[in-house]
Amino acid sequence: MITCKRTNSEDKDFQALVKELDRELGVIDGKDHAFYDQYNKIDNIKYAIVVYEGNVPVGCGAIKEFTPEQVEVKRMYVPKERRNKGIATIVLKELEKWAKELGYPKCVMETGKRQPDAVQLYTKNGYKVIPNYGPYIGVENSVCFEKAL
Repeated sequence: MITCKRTNSEDKDFQALVKELDRELGVIDGKDHAFYDQYNKIDNIKYAIVVYEGNVPVGCGAIKEFTPEQVEVKRMYVPKERRNKGIATIVLKELEKWAKELGYPKCVMETGKRQPDAVQLYTKNGYKVIPNYGPYIGVENSVCFEKAL
């Protein structure tokens, strides 16, 4: 059975999944990892999701305020052996629902062009490519998205 837990960055399961994500991104991003890592700290994240299959944490994600009108989707991750089962979509939909409940009309996010599965996930779920924002302006590997909720 798949269940979702709303939590925050102090959650041990969320922290463990983020550590796996960071290891994977370290390989994918190579020399660019330090640049991205500075924008992906989880200190003080108030809104995080952990998805469980039974008692096993199988996915996570978070949102944080980007502007008064937008939340930024952060730290989306599903371990490789659990992918292609719809878990990432479950995480994303729950984050969007939570953002709406908090009164945010839009979500934005950044991912890397070297992560085609992530690009496909966001496109499939109605996100549109936008010009790179904030620290990602001019970053060749970054692709940014937006979705009205």
